[in-house]
Amino acid sequence: MLKAAGAAAGAAGIGAGVGTTAFAGPASASGSAFAHPGLLHTRADLDRMAAKVKAGARPYTAGFAKLTANRHAQSGWRANPQATVYRGAGSPQNYAVLYNDIHAAYQNALRYHVSGETAHADTAVAILNAWSGKLTSVQGSADRFLAAGLYGYQFANAAELVCDHGDFELGRAQEVMRNVFCPLSDSFLRDHNGAVVTNYWPNWDLTAIACVLATGVFCDDRAVVDRAVEYFKHGDGMGSVKHAIPVVHEDGLAEWVEAGRDQGHALLGVGLMGTVCEMAWNQGIDLYGYDDSRFLKGAQYVAKWSLGGDVPYTANTRKKGAIGGWSGSETATQAAGVDPAMTRPIWAMIANHYTKRRGLSASYLTRAAAKAAPEGGGGDYGPNSGGYDQLGFGTLAFTRDRDREPVDATPSVNPSGVASGGGARPQGVVSASPAAGRDLAATGSEDLVGWAAAAGVSAVAGGVLLLRRRGGAE
Repeated sequence: MLKAAGAAAGAAGIGAGVGTTAFAGPASASGSAFAHPGLLHTRADLDRMAAKVKAGARPYTAGFAKLTANRHAQSGWRANPQATVYRGAGSPQNYAVLYNDIHAAYQNALRYHVSGETAHADTAVAILNAWSGKLTSVQGSADRFLAAGLYGYQFANAAELVCDHGDFELGRAQEVMRNVFCPLSDSFLRDHNGAVVTNYWPNWDLTAIACVLATGVFCDDRAVVDRAVEYFKHGDGMGSVKHAIPVVHEDGLAEWVEAGRDQGHALLGVGLMGTVCEMAWNQGIDLYGYDDSRFLKGAQYVAKWSLGGDVPYTANTRKKGAIGGWSGSETATQAAGVDPAMTRPIWAMIANHYTKRRGLSASYLTRAAAKAAPEGGGGDYGPNSGGYDQLGFGTLAFTRDRDREPVDATPSVNPSGVASGGGARPQGVVSASPAAGRDLAATGSEDLVGWAAAAGVSAVAGGVLLLRRRGGAE
């Protein structure tokens, strides 16, 4: 698997009030090759985590302590692979075995990159190899599509972290993505299980988009990546960005359609869309900024609402049923009630992108991120499947310093959203090295104080994020 890609610098500024300021842009992959590791975490991200934790920097140390305390992150974990995984009523459901093992692989791999303890890398590899050597199908009710999407994108992310390990069966892992997980997700985006296109809420599409995108990157397949990106932008189902976020208000917030359903699924949707945007960003595709940062406006809406704030909601009627079969409709008339104590480990990734990489004000996102910190992962949010929908640990993985060194050139962005031209690609944007004149252990501490202030935290985003120039592709 190719380990480096072409060079690129930042993309044009986005969002209301940003104007034409140049900001650090996404990483870029040239030709058909992709950057690896390059799904949720780049090499620069992993190096930053390790350096920050070694230096005792907050809040990274708290995030790492959350990881090491998780039972899945222990090197003694042993896999229990199955030939067929079932999810859904009417089937011998055993999917919990899969998601527990995948989270153990991911957490051990992440722990290895931060601590350097090779036993954790060996454990992650053993888990992934065991599953790639046995898993042949995902079956069950319609929920099989959720299983394929969620556990497919997570399997690929865990595998990306150990691709360099000498014992890792890369080709076999790629075959599992191509032949087991991705076909179900691709099928769902094409025909929605034989249902009318609006029958399924956004989360169903978003799990499939995440799996297809992760498969394309992990397997170095440009056409598969393009399918995921095209669906995110223009898909007919409710998970494409303009259907998931149908109404944009003048105050800069945009309605998340699933807020008319319930809080838990709305949080899941924001987390999944953020996951798609982050994985795309690390391959040079800016979905975070697509359509005037529509996702930012939707995520801000959900953050405000989940914190207990009042938000508008435009009545939404969706058609339901099977093509050529039963049919009906359902109307959501207002945002559902919320429990301000409910959270998912989704906010650090999104808030850090918009406030640190892009320099935009996102006060509700930063408040939500502060409230959720330090974010845990699978096993920290309950024993059921909903607690394993995100890989988590965002406080450790996505906390970033603001970087103000000038970009050596402003790139153009081609129609697919991939930055081109300019200087070296900014994987992870932030160097693990301290800013000039500052001790590494101190970096990030002023941002932690600002985020924890809860109110008035838009100041965290003040100033312009510019790219730290790097010497060559990583």
